[in-house]
Order: sequence, then structure tokens, then C-alpha cells
Amino acid sequence: MGVQIKIPSMGESVVEATIGTILKPSGSIVKMDEEILELETDKVNQVLYAPAAGAMTLTVKSGDVVKVGQVIGSVDPSGAAGAPPEKPKQAAAPSPVPAPAKPKETSPSSLPAVRIQIVESLAVSPPSLKLEAAPSPLKQAVEGQTRKKMTKLRRTIAERLVQVKNQTAMLTTFNEVDMSAVMQVREKEQENFQKLHGVKLGFMSFFVKACVAALQKYPDINARIEGDEIVYPGGYDIGVAVGTEKGLMVPVIRNADQLTYAEIEKQLKQFAEKARGGTISIEDLQGGTFTITNGGVYGSLLSTPILNPPQSGILGMHNIVKRPVVVNDAIVIRPMMYIALSYDHRIVDGKESIGFLVHLKNSLEEPARLLLDL
Repeated sequence: MGVQIKIPSMGESVVEATIGTILKPSGSIVKMDEEILELETDKVNQVLYAPAAGAMTLTVKSGDVVKVGQVIGSVDPSGAAGAPPEKPKQAAAPSPVPAPAKPKETSPSSLPAVRIQIVESLAVSPPSLKLEAAPSPLKQAVEGQTRKKMTKLRRTIAERLVQVKNQTAMLTTFNEVDMSAVMQVREKEQENFQKLHGVKLGFMSFFVKACVAALQKYPDINARIEGDEIVYPGGYDIGVAVGTEKGLMVPVIRNADQLTYAEIEKQLKQFAEKARGGTISIEDLQGGTFTITNGGVYGSLLSTPILNPPQSGILGMHNIVKRPVVVNDAIVIRPMMYIALSYDHRIVDGKESIGFLVHLKNSLEEPARLLLDL
């Protein structure tokens, strides 16, 4: 008896997955722990490994939806490849109704394969269908048009975007930050910071620290709505959006209020490597209380970030651009960044959202305030 291949548990909130790319087709000889296929969930993709060495048989195909714990095949350690599943026999075609002889070129056997597939999909007996009168979908298609099935991750992203629109009262408010002070600190301390901690000092750690300080002053933005109650979490778990080839992922920096700049930067580096390498876990993505997204890395000047439910707030960072501003009645050139806070107006008032951004702005323009808890 072969060793069963089962869909593993992928977190308490995940009950099903979609079979993605089949890396080893049914009938292949596999090694133990060799990658055999990819699983797509609504949170993250992961690889399924062979439970033993031998000849593998799969009973699923790419695109199938499977449940956690479901058996999808087996591995025969004896090395004898399992026979492929027998294809169902096609029912004999009914006797054709007598009809005038047709030219040879219009007989079903001489038609292109695509036309035969069309006949079968309509469930019409080929001899009774007047193929020459049927419109051809191929002729109606837009020239150069292609279609690609949405992945499980992309479908989930789409569903949640619509959910935010329909189930929240989202509003966005803006401000701008003079990034001179943060840039000066980075330039002055970068070399020493990197030598001491083995990681670069980036902008994100300043924003995480500044957001935590602002959330402590305006706790409703760190809360969420459950039914008719407002839930205030016991900590500050900051999600940081990371763009990947398969979509946006938001790993969570837990207890960010208790971490140093170096600890935050190290976690950010690890998350980025795991997300882009496809090794990030579901646990890394769960439980955030507030999110930061940085469109500036792609050149965005201004945007309205969308809430990450059930959270009530998300901060959008943007590109740093040198602009003329007035400082002490003088026009000077400063590196400026627009910042945007999208929030759920059901729980957060406009006054709070403005106060949050002003507090954030002050912390970034005077980083010493973060050290003094101001």
C-alpha cells in the first residue's frame, strides 16, 4: 500500500486550497521531501512535498479546490509507478439521421480540433449540428486578446477590496512631511548602524516607531469593530505591505512598541526575503492591528490606500521629492513626502485622523521626540 499524500493544515483559518502548478506529474519517480506541487490559499502560497520516495500517483489537477486533510494521491515506495487513471469511455454516437450527403471537408472528423471541442461543449450530437452555420467564437475574439485564470490569492484580494468598499465608511486624509531630519540621521549613522547590527537603517523603522507613538495617542485607529463593540487590542502589531510577483502580502511586526530600530529593520529584511522567495508562513500574515504601505518605492507621489480588514487604519507613504517650501518666511528646497491615512469613519472621527497625521509629521521632522516619548 502506498503512502498517502494529504493536504496539510495551513493555519486555523484556512480550510481549503487550490491546486496550483503541478511540479511533478502523476507517474513520476520522486524523492522524499521533493517538491511535487504548489498550493494556493487566500493568504499565501506554499509547496507540498513528497511524503516518501517512490512512484507517485496524483488524483488532482491544476485548478482543483481541495480541503485540508484530503487525500490527493499516493507514493509507492516499491518504485512501481501507479497506473494512470483510466479515461472514461465515450458513449457510442447515436445513429445519424439520414441527410443529404455533405462535402467531405465539412465532416466532423476533418474539422480542426477546436471545432470538435466546441461541439462537445454544447452537448450536441456532431451529425445533427450545422457547423457551417454556427458563429465561430474565434472570429469574434479581439485580435491579440488572451485570458488567464485568476489565482486564489488574486481572487481573495479582489473580494476583500470589494468588502472594504461595501462594509466600511472609508475616508482618507493627507499631510506632508519634511524628511530632512530623518535623512540626516540615516546619512550620519548608516555606517555605524550597519556595522553594529548587520542591517541597513531604512526609512520604514522610523515610520513604524512614529506610527506606534501616534497610535498610543489615538487608540481608536488601532482598534476594530466586532458587531456592536469596539475592540482595543493589547498591543501594537504593525503590518508592512510587501509587493511580490504573486500579489501584495502584509507580514506583521508584532509588539512593535517594544522593539528597537535594529530589531524592526531585521524583521523587515527577513519578511521581504521570505515573501519574495515564497517561504512566508500564514502565521507571519495574521493578527495585525494597523498597516503601513509604501507606494514611494514604485514612484507614487500620492494615493489613497485601502483598509486591510478588519483594521481601522492604514498609512500610505510616498515618493520623496525636493520641493520649494516656506521655512521661517524664506523659500527653501526640502525633501518632502506626502502621507495619507485611510481610516474607517465609523470608528475614527476626522479630528482624530488629522491629529494622528500631525503627530506622525512632528515625530518624523523631529526624531528626538520619539526618544523622549513626546
